[in-house]
Amino acid sequence: MGKYYIGFDCGTMGTKTAIYRLDSTKMADAYRENKISYPQPGWAEMDPRGFVQNVREGVRECLEKSGVNPSEIRGISASGIICGIVGIDEDWNPVTPFVPYLDARARCEAEWVKANVKPCWLNESGNAIVDEFMPPMILRWFINHYTGFTDRAVKVVNNGPFVLGTLAGLKADEAFLDWATMSGWLIGYNVRDRQWSKRQMDALGIPMRILPRIVKPWTVIGYLCPEEAEKMGLPSGIPIVAGAGDTMQSSLASGLIEPGLSTDVAGTASIFAVAVPGMVEEISKTPGMMLATGTLPDSYFYWSMIRAGGLSLRWFRDSVANRPGDSAFYSEMDALAGEVPAGSRGILFYPYLQGAGPDLPGACGAFLGLFGSSDRAAMWRSILEAIAFEYAQMIQIYRKCGIPLKEIIGTEGGSKSPLWTQIKADILGGAYNIPTRSEGGLMADVAVAAYGVGDIEDLKTTMQEWVTFRGRFEPDPKNQKIYKEIFDRRQLILSGSLRDTFKKLEEIRKIFKQ
Repeated sequence: MGKYYIGFDCGTMGTKTAIYRLDSTKMADAYRENKISYPQPGWAEMDPRGFVQNVREGVRECLEKSGVNPSEIRGISASGIICGIVGIDEDWNPVTPFVPYLDARARCEAEWVKANVKPCWLNESGNAIVDEFMPPMILRWFINHYTGFTDRAVKVVNNGPFVLGTLAGLKADEAFLDWATMSGWLIGYNVRDRQWSKRQMDALGIPMRILPRIVKPWTVIGYLCPEEAEKMGLPSGIPIVAGAGDTMQSSLASGLIEPGLSTDVAGTASIFAVAVPGMVEEISKTPGMMLATGTLPDSYFYWSMIRAGGLSLRWFRDSVANRPGDSAFYSEMDALAGEVPAGSRGILFYPYLQGAGPDLPGACGAFLGLFGSSDRAAMWRSILEAIAFEYAQMIQIYRKCGIPLKEIIGTEGGSKSPLWTQIKADILGGAYNIPTRSEGGLMADVAVAAYGVGDIEDLKTTMQEWVTFRGRFEPDPKNQKIYKEIFDRRQLILSGSLRDTFKKLEEIRKIFKQ
């Protein structure tokens, strides 16, 4: 009999599912778009049951396409969004929507915490910021404002564990969170112990009883229940392994294993991560630089996020070009934008469709420099450049702290674009490497599943063997010089008049809420 494993990644824009063989061969994969609703400006919600349905359909599709005997599936694991939570009742039913990092409803909670709570998380969690997108702030908002939450919610979990718990038929008292996803909460835990911090939670006004237990990513948290097994065409009793956060799994699957390497997780949220041996005090004190625990023991990295990185491209496709669901649109626009010179003929885009964090209150998406001669190709290229310019801000800080960052690894869907990859190499001034397999965290998910059920002996060694590279993009000196001049002026605009403009725009938006 063969040994096969199911992995799925519950991301923001879509849910990916795959079946792998023990030798890392991908037998089949499937993809379903996730629905995001925006009930108010700055809000974002998702139906947690939608993730479950997409996984069910994905598993069935993978079984049909691969021809794998369902009885040969040895384990199931997953990755999910690290900044986002859903409340569940005692029977594991959702009592709230899943609120992801794109949401800004908890701004008042974040402001209250910053004004009234001593930042004890800096030394314990290694993070300086308090922002509305963080799960503890969303949880405070649930407690303070969501009707029925305090009466009905027994636990809160992230979306990956929610789906895995559903497959295992768990009850709320069995709720779990792996140590990597936990660090996506950014505060409320001790990064060294990899456990919740009662001292922080008490200060934040969050009861410990609502928090799930913390487990290792390879912990078997249950077994596939008969009801879900029937819906997916699998035998019941397959071990369900805890898995880890999508950022951590994507980084692991791209080769971000040793300190000094960096990776660009080019997904819905564009995330830049740098592996480090542990907490670096100067970086931890810098707002926007967030410390995380990796999937592996004793692994750490700092990461920074552009909330609407890849989402900006989907927004342009769906809401501007009116081509929702058209996967060919991206390559079509890349081909057109490839004919546009570096600098997008003077167009600048600021990718703040879902805000930009506490250092830029009121921020929203903005195109600058448009004329009647401007076309969609230049606008598209300006979006691609905008994400790289945001990364350049982050890299400045890392390099000032003595981390050179000459080698960058790209992963997730955005790394499939040669144009975007070259733009990033030019703007960031470092070699950009493309893994042979751009499968995101799925490969790490199935490796964790195999390790959890005892089919591989060493997770780190296995990942080092599985990760290889197929491409390398070096910076173009001419474009690099152009982008440096644009970047300096772009930063002056951002720190000057545009900051005031965002504040005035926020005042205008408040008129419509009255």
